[in-house]
Amino acid sequence: MPHASTSTVPALTPTTRVAFIGGGNMASAILGGLLRGGLPGGQIQVVEPLAAVREKLAHEYGIAAHESAGDFLQQADLIVWAVKPQSFALAAAPVRRHAGVAGRALHLSVMAGIRIAGIATALGDTPVRARIVRAMPNTPALIGQGMTGLYAAPGVDATDRAHAEAVIRATGEALWVADEPLLDAVTALSGSGPAYVFYVLEAMQTAGVELGLTHEQERHLAVATCAGSAALAQQASESLATLRERVTSKGGTTHAALTVLDGANVKSTFINALHAAAARAKELGDEFGA
Repeated sequence: MPHASTSTVPALTPTTRVAFIGGGNMASAILGGLLRGGLPGGQIQVVEPLAAVREKLAHEYGIAAHESAGDFLQQADLIVWAVKPQSFALAAAPVRRHAGVAGRALHLSVMAGIRIAGIATALGDTPVRARIVRAMPNTPALIGQGMTGLYAAPGVDATDRAHAEAVIRATGEALWVADEPLLDAVTALSGSGPAYVFYVLEAMQTAGVELGLTHEQERHLAVATCAGSAALAQQASESLATLRERVTSKGGTTHAALTVLDGANVKSTFINALHAAAARAKELGDEFGA
């Protein structure tokens, strides 16, 4: 069963050397969190082929950014894979020469779709021995409020798990799953989840304007309502159904709205949508490798 960590996660030591393969938004979110947590910029290296991105990283974070993999990877304690899935094969070959999974580093992947077996094979090891952790983050990680699912390969020990979790918790919360296929469910629920929230917010915005509110008013009302409701759900011990029922008086305004939603089968349609997202996550895993 999925389970959240209940232990205090140790911070990485100031001597921990971290290398990123890819320097896009998610890499920036993680390395920014590490720097805020006290990891010195001199301990971080990034491999990023785009010159503009390298310059931005060096300017904003004061870290070393390289065009390609090099011997510096041999010194890394942890390598974070943050490239697009379709770019993995091309990026993996030079990294394998310098720091394959049989080397000293723990590998942490935030790539969608690339499974442990595919990563291990591309980097020169077996899925059973490899020290690889897969992570499925979401975009609120960009502001330190992410929710990330984690799965560890069999070769990952408790110390490696703690280090991987410490990295991810620099961007928000973390939850471990016991089986790799469950990351497809994590993808459907929380990985794609922000888009569902924004979808609802868009509908609330449209309705607010149609009902006479200004764009500033409806955005403020909609966003603050979603944020407050999520905070209440997080702190409450009651079920989500109970929280919903407390807002819903028979014959009242909320009841009228929910009656329309139920009549349109919105709940079952939404559940089907998440199943479709999970199925697509599995398809992507099949497409990009074992």
